[in-house]
Amino acid sequence: MTGFRLIYAPTIIPAYLLLLTGSTAAVGLGSAMLQLGATVSPILTGSRIEHRSYILPFAVRVGSMMRVMILCLALAGWFLTGHALMLVTFACFLFLGFFTGAQRVAFQMLMSKLIPIRKRGRLQGYRNFAGGLIAAVLAWAAGNYLIADNWLGNGYATTFLFAFLLTSAGLVALKYLIREPVAPISRPQVSIRERFRQFPELVRDKDFGAFLVVQAFSTMARVGAPFWIVYAGSRLGLDGALIGGLSFAFLGSDTVSNVIWGPLGDRFGFKLVYLIALCCSAAGVVLMIVGSSLIPFYAAFTLLGIGGSGWMLASTTMVLEFGKMEDTPMRLALVTTVEGAIAASGPILAGILVAAQGFVPLFAMVLFAQVFALSLLLTKVREPRHHH
Repeated sequence: MTGFRLIYAPTIIPAYLLLLTGSTAAVGLGSAMLQLGATVSPILTGSRIEHRSYILPFAVRVGSMMRVMILCLALAGWFLTGHALMLVTFACFLFLGFFTGAQRVAFQMLMSKLIPIRKRGRLQGYRNFAGGLIAAVLAWAAGNYLIADNWLGNGYATTFLFAFLLTSAGLVALKYLIREPVAPISRPQVSIRERFRQFPELVRDKDFGAFLVVQAFSTMARVGAPFWIVYAGSRLGLDGALIGGLSFAFLGSDTVSNVIWGPLGDRFGFKLVYLIALCCSAAGVVLMIVGSSLIPFYAAFTLLGIGGSGWMLASTTMVLEFGKMEDTPMRLALVTTVEGAIAASGPILAGILVAAQGFVPLFAMVLFAQVFALSLLLTKVREPRHHH
């Protein structure tokens, strides 16, 4: 968790891409490549694991490839320059996204087998708290020391290497400390084409169908994330200290809020967590639009961190509670694919919009998507834990 928080925080990679290219469109393209890979792999993964009694070996293989892509980012930063560096970096993002989408389905299925429904929120919250606390400190140190002082000749590459080492340690723990039970029920194996034909059956559950739309619009709202640090830098001056400080605010608030989100979801259901998280994210966007000094931006990144952690915890946990258990892998795959498709195209369009019209129109669109998702979740989606 710590290593991936460093990679996916909306500060280090966007700032790295801006340094390499000097283009906001390239920042959007890099984020799109991450999401494009995650668009294809979830359905492939769901069809490969829904008939299996054990998922852990597959999860370890996919997780290993994710770590290799992070290591390649570090090596490219040290040994390549110019167009070769850009091509390899974007290729790493594409494959990292592909294996991330596959890992998300596999790991969520493991969680549904290993963790009872009434404890999922707390255990995920404590995990996120521990990993995020370390990541917040490391992000601050990476910005203020590794990046600012250009450690080992390339501070960003050094940061990626640390992320690789941390995530690899987590994978070793997963492989040797987890005892996976046999799946209580599974689907017979069918072809991917046949499984595609069965997708309409999944959305016949009106609550899950509405949840899918909510997830789509809340994902649309997150396409502005790569541009938060770029916008802050345009207003305040982008340097290592600002990257480290805002990373710490985002990851620190993300971390601490997990201790609240987890027990709250276990007690009242994760629809409530989802609602509050969307409100926090919307407030953070508003603060960025109106802010012009350091304090509003720190407050904005704090609210965005709180909202982001609640959204991630709620969305990934709620989807496990809809419908039949044997359909869980493909529900996860469908949700992840919809997210990936939107998140892949969104950053490119956002980068073009920023280059042409500036940041405010983008943030206005993000705010509209958040408000629409909030209203739809409130009126059309029942709490699945109580309903099912």
